[in-house]
Parts: sequence; C-alpha cells; structure tokens
Amino acid sequence: MTTLEPRDTGVADTPAATPPVEPAPRDGVLGRSHRALSIGIVSVVLLIAFEATAVGTAMPVAARELDGVAMYAFAFSGYFTTSLFGMVLAGQWSDRAGPLGSLTAGIGAFAAGLLLSGTAGAMWLFILGRAVQGLGGGLVIVALYVVVGRAYPERLRPSIMAAFAASWVIPSVVGPLAAGAVTEHIGWRWVFLGIPVLVLLPLALALPQIRRRASGPAGSVAAPFDRRRIRLAFGISAGAALLQYAAQSASGDGARGLSAVAAAAGAVLLVPAMLGLLPKGTYRAARGLPSVVLLRGIAAGSFIAAESFVPLMLVTERGLSPTLAGFSLAAGGGTWALGSFVQSRPRVEPYRDRLTLLGMVLTAAAIAAAPSVLIDGVPVWTVAVAWAFGCFGMGLVISSTSVLLLKLSAPEEAGSNSAALQISDGLSNVLLLAAGGAAFAALGGGTVAHAATQASGGHPAAFAAVFLPMAGVALVGAWVTTRLRER
Repeated sequence: MTTLEPRDTGVADTPAATPPVEPAPRDGVLGRSHRALSIGIVSVVLLIAFEATAVGTAMPVAARELDGVAMYAFAFSGYFTTSLFGMVLAGQWSDRAGPLGSLTAGIGAFAAGLLLSGTAGAMWLFILGRAVQGLGGGLVIVALYVVVGRAYPERLRPSIMAAFAASWVIPSVVGPLAAGAVTEHIGWRWVFLGIPVLVLLPLALALPQIRRRASGPAGSVAAPFDRRRIRLAFGISAGAALLQYAAQSASGDGARGLSAVAAAAGAVLLVPAMLGLLPKGTYRAARGLPSVVLLRGIAAGSFIAAESFVPLMLVTERGLSPTLAGFSLAAGGGTWALGSFVQSRPRVEPYRDRLTLLGMVLTAAAIAAAPSVLIDGVPVWTVAVAWAFGCFGMGLVISSTSVLLLKLSAPEEAGSNSAALQISDGLSNVLLLAAGGAAFAALGGGTVAHAATQASGGHPAAFAAVFLPMAGVALVGAWVTTRLRER
C-alpha cells in the first residue's frame, strides 16, 4: 500500500533489462500481451488490500483483549519498521536477479506473520507477527514496482498503477464489514488466520509471467549485493524501532532515562542510514527525484498515522461498534481509486504537478476535519465524508509519485530507486506513528479503552494531538509538490 543512490551496474543489454517493446495501440494492461501478468499482480495487491482494511478494523478489539492498548501504535509501526529492511533487500535482490525471488519470499513471510499474529496470546507476540508480516510486505511492494518497470512500457504504467489503486475498492467496502462481523461473532483472530490460504491463486497467476518477462539481472552482469546498503538497512530498521520504543515509553513512570538512551541510540543509527539510502538532496527537497521521494514519505506518513487512530477514536469516543468504525473508512477505497484513475489519463499528464498539489491539500483538510467528531454535536458520518475526500487526494499523489519515480529511473536503477521510494513511505510511517503514539500516550490515550464498546468520551485531547499535527505535515507536502520537476 512505499529511491536510493543510483548504482552503476553496466549497460543493460539482456532481455530482462531491455525496455519492453511498445504493444499495438489498442493493447492496454488487459490486452493480449499483458492480461495474465496484470491479473496476477493486481490479485497480489487485492490480497494486501483485504489484509490492510480487515486488520485495521480488528485492531482495537485485539489490542483490548491482549491488554495492549498502551502499545497500540506498535502494532502498526512494527510492521513498517521491518518493512524498511525488506525494501532495501528487495531492491538489491531485484536488481541482481530479478523480482521473482523477492516476490515469492515476501508473500511467504506475509502469510507467516498473519498466522503468528492470529495465534498470539500476548501483545508482544502479536506485534512480532506484525513485524514478520512487514518484512514480507517490504519484499513484495518493491518487487511489484520492478515488475511494472520491466514488463510494461511507459505509456501503460499510469494505467497499471491505477489498477493497483482500483483493487482497493472492493476490500475497502467489504473488508471492514467482513472483518467487523467476524470480530464480533467469531473472534478477531480469524481476521488474521483466514487470509494466508488466499495467496495461492495470485502466485499461480503471476509467477510464470514474471519469470518470463522480468527475470534476470538488470545489467549485463549480475552485480553482487551491496553489503554497505544491507548494513544501512539494518541501521534504519533498528534505529526506527528504538525511536518508536523511546516515544512510547517516555510517558511511563521511571522510564524517562531509558527512553532518552533509546532515543539517542536510535538517532545515531537512523540518521546516517537515511543519508545513505535516500537520494542526495531528499531532506532539502532538491528538485526532481529527491522531492518525489520526499513527497511520498510526507503523504503516506501523515495520512497513515492519522488513519490508524480513526477506528479507535470512533469506538472509544463515540461508542461505535468495530464494524461501523471500520466502515467509516470504506468509501475511501473508491475515491482513492478514482483519484488514481484521474492521474492515469493521458490528457492530465502536463498537469501532474497541479494534481499532486490538489491531492495534498485535500489530504491535509481531511486529517484536520476528522477530530471534529470528538465534539458530541458533530455527526459521526463527518469522518466518512472527510476521509473520502482525503483518499481521493491520496490517489492522486501516491500513484503520481510512483509514475514519476519509474520515469526518472534507468532500468538498472529501478530496484534501488523503488526501494528508496518505499523506504521514504515506510520510514515516515514509523516516525510519524511514533510521534503520534507518544502524544496519544502522554495525554492519557493508553487508558481509553478497557471498555472499547462503550463511548468513554474522556480523552479527546489525546486524539486531537495525533490528527492536528499530521494535518500540518500534509501541508508541508503541498509545498514539496512545487519541486517535483527539474528546471
């Protein structure tokens, strides 16, 4: 549902690295030459979408039953933390040997993590399962980007990205309802245990086509793994985990000293790793690729950090059931897909910068509007309406950054650059979730929901401290959209 330093791997002259031949004018992503591959990889995204929407709905109940509401943010950030390492590994793996191995291993780890979380008897085991799942997700998402870069001509890439977004529509509508019903009548564990068996069909469809169209090294000679980048990947994951721990434990009695040590160690690991793994100039919004990577992180991090707390807010502050709380986000899947479809139209290509600006403004407005439901007189459907507009904006931004990334990447850099885009995405999720989780816990949010099916109404400030800063971050992203093109 997330760019590195270019490497000189030689001239790409193998069939795997040669840009695909343009198909006949009427041959689209579902045309004869691309149909099986498109169905296969979109099915993979469809499963990821079902997981994301279902897990978000079940998470408040799982955290309450495992007595882990105080560690609620860890259940999300644990996923993103390990996915950072998976992304770097997938970029190296895909450039060296093609995306097939990374995709297969990632789907296996994704399924294993779901099983571990679904059988967990304690919150730390649940978070561990999410971490394993995150490693698999990191491997999968970068591999999919490399597949798109290798197997589709440039004119079809906006369309396949739009298809990825469209595959979230049904899960966004059905997922919260199904997950809520399963959670209430059978148990939250089956939300996790029911998904792994479904991975077999996408594997059967996608892997043969990927082996034929996108296997092999990106260059004429397979480059060795860059051990420095792997070390940096460990550093960025470990640093992010330490910062998350420091943020969550800072509000606890007697833990401030340990929290400070963890924060310092995390910064020491994280800062040099970020500088080494993201394009030079990312942090000053240098024009072109660095700003594309930065925008992806700002957009995804601010939106996901806010969205993670929407179901919990509606369950604990307004007394909604898990089903209704999850359903409040359902319309967003359709509007996200609509935004992605709009950016895929050839006529809007000259206006891509303006579309991303509009997208970030809509995202900021939606995040700022969500906590208005903390006021009793504001109807709860306000969140659903606001999130529908925010998701439309995200559809414009996320798909556009993906298209721009591949456009600015040479074939031998597609894996590394795609990994950097996803690192920016995942790392910002971790850091902003850590910041939001710390503010939430500091204002008493960890005590809100030992009665999660009843409205407590006692901690509105804890939720406001999450949403309003994230809206400000999204507004910074609106400025970054002015720097996506080189002069």
